[in-house]
Amino acid sequence: MVFIGLFKKHSKINTGFDSPAFSPETHYAVVRSSICTGERVAGFKDRHDGRFYEVMLIRSPRDLEEFKAKYGVDSVKTEY
Repeated sequence: MVFIGLFKKHSKINTGFDSPAFSPETHYAVVRSSICTGERVAGFKDRHDGRFYEVMLIRSPRDLEEFKAKYGVDSVKTEY
């Protein structure tokens, strides 16, 4: 029996988005909130194609303030 690639370790997940590349002209800050589980994820949404790029998990209001301070964002939209 041969297992090809089933147990391959991934060292880094490539999201296609590097945080230093954030630009207010092309992206805006969004918190995605699940109506089922209540999980909240902060990230950026591309203004042109609408793709969402995850940056961090929001577990408390402190996490949201940290996200705003780190990326210099004043307001954050919430999407469900």
